[in-house]
Amino acid sequence: MKLVLAVIQDADAPGLIRYLSENSFDVTKLASTGGFLREGNTTLMIGVEDQRLEQLKTIIGHKCRARTRLVAQSVPVGEPNEGGVPQDPVEVPVGGAVMFVLGVQEFLKV
Repeated sequence: MKLVLAVIQDADAPGLIRYLSENSFDVTKLASTGGFLREGNTTLMIGVEDQRLEQLKTIIGHKCRARTRLVAQSVPVGEPNEGGVPQDPVEVPVGGAVMFVLGVQEFLKV
């Protein structure tokens, strides 16, 4: 058995959770915040039997799409924490999914 921690965009969460539930995957949703953009995202904890792991990875890959976003940037002026001069926004890739697959030594449902 494996535990998959999937970090996904909030926009992708409802559809993915619904699809996983319809296909008999047990999912726990956690609210989380990304470090780069400091925005909310969703972390899913999914317990999965080894023989269904590839199916799960395929589903997540199809349901969580990558997209781009404009992000304001600034050039630092003077000392740290003094702010910066605003520059034109930069397009950065966001979305998709980051998955961590962990081995599970024991699983209990009580």
